[in-house]
Amino acid sequence: MAHQWSDRGFSTRCVHAGTFEDTLAGGVNTPIFASSAFQVPGPLGTVVYPRYQNIPGQKAVAEKIAALENGEAGMVVASGMAAISSVFLALCQAGDHVVLQRDLYGGTLALARKELPRRGIEVSWVDSENPEDFAAAVRPHTRLIYVETPSNPLLKILDLEALAREARSRGVFTVVDNTFATPINQNPLDLGIDIVVHSGTKYLNGHSDLCCGAVVARSDLLQAVGSAVSLYGPSLSPYDCFLLERGLKTLALRMARHNENAMAVATFLAKNPRVERVFYPGLADHPGHAVAARQMRGFGGMLSFEPRGDTETAHSVMRRLKLFKPAVSLGGVESLACFPVETSHASVPPAEREKMGIRETLIRLSVGIEDVEDLITDLDDALQAVGEPKP
Repeated sequence: MAHQWSDRGFSTRCVHAGTFEDTLAGGVNTPIFASSAFQVPGPLGTVVYPRYQNIPGQKAVAEKIAALENGEAGMVVASGMAAISSVFLALCQAGDHVVLQRDLYGGTLALARKELPRRGIEVSWVDSENPEDFAAAVRPHTRLIYVETPSNPLLKILDLEALAREARSRGVFTVVDNTFATPINQNPLDLGIDIVVHSGTKYLNGHSDLCCGAVVARSDLLQAVGSAVSLYGPSLSPYDCFLLERGLKTLALRMARHNENAMAVATFLAKNPRVERVFYPGLADHPGHAVAARQMRGFGGMLSFEPRGDTETAHSVMRRLKLFKPAVSLGGVESLACFPVETSHASVPPAEREKMGIRETLIRLSVGIEDVEDLITDLDDALQAVGEPKP
C-alpha cells in the first residue's frame, strides 16, 4: 500500500515503491510480464488480466504513483484523457451536474463540451480562481468539481485546501489534474482533494516516448473508477508499464532541474523588454504566487509568455528557436515550445480562447533539463526577431 512509504523521501519512493520482487532471477527491476493469459487459480490468488489493471507491471507502477501522491490506491491507463474520462464516467450519470474551471487542457474542455452533455450531464464553467465562486456554482445535483492547478496554458493557481473545504461541506467530489505540478511539487490529496489525475505521458514518464495516464484516490473511489476502466478497456500494456516505471525512478531528480531551469527562464523573460507578459507561478508578481508558494514545493517546468508585437512576430520568434523544439506535448527532458492556439487548445473556438486569455501570440514553453545558460541564450537569440523595443 502507498501509505507504507509515507515516511520515506520522494527520491526513495521514485526508485523503490511498488517494485515487483523478481524471485526467479533476482532482478532489481519489475519484470515485463508479456502475457494476456494467466493460470487460474494462479500464484497471485486472483484472476489476472490486463483489462482489469491487475497484472504485476500495472500494479507496480500504480503503487509507485500512489506512493508519490500519498494516496491509498492508484491505477494506470492508456492516456491522460483515458484517466480523465474514466473519472467522469465512473462518478457521473444522466441528471448529474459538474462544475469545471474554464482554464483547462483543450482535451478536457472538448470532453466537457461535447461528450458530457450527450450523456445527460450538465456542465457549469467558472472563470475565477476564487474557491468560493466554485462553491457558488454548486447545485443540489452537483456531483463533482474539476480543476487544474497550475493550469494549461496560463498557469493559473487555485487554493486547493479552500476548494476542498468548500466542496466537502456541500457533499461534492473534487478532482485535480496534477500533470503540470507532478507529485514531487504538489500533493492535492494532502490538501483534502478526493481524486488526482495525471497525463503520465508528460512528467511521470519524462522521456517523450510513451502515452499513459494515472488516477490516484482512496480505495473506494478508485474501485469505482476501475470498474469503468475495465468496461471501456483503456489498459496500459506491459511494455508501456515498464517504460513508465523506468521514467518514474528519476522523477524527483528531473523535477528539481525542471523547477530550477524554468524559474531562471521565467526570470529572464520577465526582465526582457522584448517580452509583453510572462505566466509562471514562481514569479513574485504572478497573481497566484502566494497560494502556489504555500501549497507547492516547486513551481514546475511549464511557463507561457507573449513576445511584444503581432502574431507574425511571435511566429518569427518561434522559427528562430533552436534548442526549444516546436512540438506538441510537454514534460520531457528536452525543451519544447508551441502555440496553444495551434496545439493543446486548437479545438477550442477562438471566441472562447479569447475569453480565457489565450491569445494568438501566446507561446508555451516546456523547459527541459538542458544547461539553463544555453536555453536562455536560445530565447535571447530568438527574441531578436522582435527588434529594438520602443523607448
